[in-house]
Amino acid sequence: MEQTLAVEKEESSGSLAYPWYIVSLCMVAYVFSFIDRQVISLLIDPIRADLNISDTQFSLLHGLAFAMLYAVAGIPIARLADSRSRPLIISVGIFVWSLATAACGLAKSFGHLFFTRMAVGVGEAALSPAAYSMITDSFPRSKLGLALGVYSSGSFLGGGLAYIIGGAAIAVVQQWGPQSLPLFGEIKPWQMTFFIVGLPGLLVAALFFLTIKDPPRKGVAVNLDAQGKPVSQTFTFRDVLRYIGGHGRTFTAHYAGFGLLSLTLYALMNWAPAYFLRKYGIPVRDVGLYLGLVVLIGNTAGVLASGWVTDRFTRRGHLDAPMRAGMIGGLGVIIPVVLFSQVSGFAGSLALLAIAMFFASFPIATSAAALQLMAPNRMRAQVTALFFLSMNLLGITGGSTLVALCTDYIFHDELLVGYSMSLIAATSALGGALLLAWGLKHFTLTHREVNANTV
Repeated sequence: MEQTLAVEKEESSGSLAYPWYIVSLCMVAYVFSFIDRQVISLLIDPIRADLNISDTQFSLLHGLAFAMLYAVAGIPIARLADSRSRPLIISVGIFVWSLATAACGLAKSFGHLFFTRMAVGVGEAALSPAAYSMITDSFPRSKLGLALGVYSSGSFLGGGLAYIIGGAAIAVVQQWGPQSLPLFGEIKPWQMTFFIVGLPGLLVAALFFLTIKDPPRKGVAVNLDAQGKPVSQTFTFRDVLRYIGGHGRTFTAHYAGFGLLSLTLYALMNWAPAYFLRKYGIPVRDVGLYLGLVVLIGNTAGVLASGWVTDRFTRRGHLDAPMRAGMIGGLGVIIPVVLFSQVSGFAGSLALLAIAMFFASFPIATSAAALQLMAPNRMRAQVTALFFLSMNLLGITGGSTLVALCTDYIFHDELLVGYSMSLIAATSALGGALLLAWGLKHFTLTHREVNANTV
């Protein structure tokens, strides 16, 4: 009853118009980030042909090259986000990843493209830790799940638009054929696609810098000074590691559990274009349209549903609400992800993939909501960055490379990439759900401790 009254009181405080503007613009930035990182999946055939690489090598461009510095650079950037201007950090990040995406269009070799994909990762590392922190400071706890769900839906709006816009752009530039640009020489159609999707992000960077103000920080951990007055506490990176070690079971369950669930998602998103292109021989423009609609509808609905489920559990007094919602997503994805590669018809396979995508998207918002409740304010961005490190190692890299390794070295047939997707995605979904279930009670204890020591 006391928790319910506290939630009701919290909901009545202040207008949320400007906080929703912050969420909306953060979501737009997230859309652009996913377009820039995801469009490469539609370009698998021309890139492999021009650079003479295998599925496994392509998976390194898609996964490891992006994730490597996305994860590592996220830690020092998050350190800045815990104490400096978060809008400035985000706007600089958008500027960097947009230029880096365009620079992918200048790549002439595997090494060159690998390097520019790393630069995309560095820029995108600035967005989510700072955005999560800003959004958490802008909303009452009872509405936080939905707010983070709306922001997180940007990943799937971006992923869907990457397929739709990317597929259409590829079809157009293929008609143009190779182009000759001053200083850069001949540019192939797949290279021109990177220019088209990358450069518009510079406008988003300018809009973010000019219109977003850093919200006041809430839930700041406090110490008492000599007069017994509370003073805000700051944390070094060593303090953050010590805090995580002191709550090891909570963070193990969260980082590893949601990391495995993200592996499920990226295994599907990264290889779905190759699956449909190879198995059904559909033109890339049509594949982009179909998959874009699946992601725009199925994944976006899933991430918003997960936010709603999290808020519903919260209103019922469950302190472990985000972890419960993540479990639902992990368990829900298993059956459709096993079946989608087994059916023979295109429509049935696409429908089952859409259901799998719906549940696979649950962890995006719920993992973020859980993180904001697991640590004091001025270490939230750093804790988030460390989560992205584990999520990228397990999710983006694992989801790309494990599927490719299965295809190249277990099934030995690129036409069986769907079997690889089912095997990897189902196994990781089950493991993630079990880890989250194990961590429920530990998360509750940590959340109570955080609330007891903040103002």
